[in-house]
Amino acid sequence: MIIVETRYEHIVLTQEQTPLIVGTTMKVIELVLEKQANGWSAEELHFQFPYLSLGQIYSALAYYADHQEELDQDIKQRLALVDQIRTQTPQTTLHERIRIQRGLF
Repeated sequence: MIIVETRYEHIVLTQEQTPLIVGTTMKVIELVLEKQANGWSAEELHFQFPYLSLGQIYSALAYYADHQEELDQDIKQRLALVDQIRTQTPQTTLHERIRIQRGLF
């Protein structure tokens, strides 16, 4: 995998131009989605992901802030792909039982 450094100390770009947190396999958008979904502060993100330093977290959040439009578009495309795969994948018997148990016929 080819890694390209950025001007953000803890962020590199993969060959596909996906920003990653240095020394991990975590994408910047994964951290951002956790922050958005749970309303977590940088300190809470550090608590939830103790293998990330606060410097790495703040660097990822800064990268997102400076590239928000581009990364939001990436998130949107990834979620659309998940929805497409979900609709094309037949439900298993387990899925059906869970839906019935939860009243989601």
